Amino acid sequence: MSPGTLLLISDLHARYGVLNEQIRHAEAELDEAIDQVMVLGDFGFFADEMHEHFRRTGHCFLRPTACIEGNHEDHGAVIRLAADYADIVTHVPRGRTHQLANWRALCLGGARYMDAWSTPRGCEITEDEMQFSLGHAADSIDVVCTHDCPDNIGVAQKPGFEYYGPLGVPGMSRLAVRYRPRFWFFGHHHHWFEKDHEGTHYLGLPESWQGYALLDAKGGLTKVTHEVPLASRPWWKRWLGLG
Repeated sequence: MSPGTLLLISDLHARYGVLNEQIRHAEAELDEAIDQVMVLGDFGFFADEMHEHFRRTGHCFLRPTACIEGNHEDHGAVIRLAADYADIVTHVPRGRTHQLANWRALCLGGARYMDAWSTPRGCEITEDEMQFSLGHAADSIDVVCTHDCPDNIGVAQKPGFEYYGPLGVPGMSRLAVRYRPRFWFFGHHHHWFEKDHEGTHYLGLPESWQGYALLDAKGGLTKVTHEVPLASRPWWKRWLGLG
């Protein structure tokens, strides 16, 4: 069976159940099964939340799911949690490649520094990680999947957040120069963004409960706005980036 449609989604913020809701919506719209899912960071690598959802209540994802880390994770525990929950989700370490349905993907989690709350220790992308990401064969990458975005594509700050300054990771555009990927997908900024720039199609995604994107085996790309109602959470969980 040849690879089918890839579902791209971002910023679960430990609202793991949202992913299955979006999978069900996508499969109802397509009238066929999703082949694979990629979460573009802020998955929610937090021990208590993962244990509650996946072990105590026994939930799992409906389709094979891979992810990178974002800024809102327990970065000191990501490697351990990724190993402990490898039966649930495949974590792709920074700068590694991963086969996503029909596409060869370069994956780079993490983000640019914003402030001490938004960018905890271990979140920032280092130059060593960038160099490692640049070390693959130039013709080996079809798509790039990151949490943050390059600083040269014109992503605008959301109203009220202008004090963070210009968006994007300085120097990340080197990945586009080396690999000339057909697509580049990212999250982090919590709104849709779409642009063709120097031969690459960039797509930024909103939070998971606001929508997702579908990429078929032939390169057909569809943005889907679909709102999933959320149960309220205590203020302190929202403050910690838990949705």
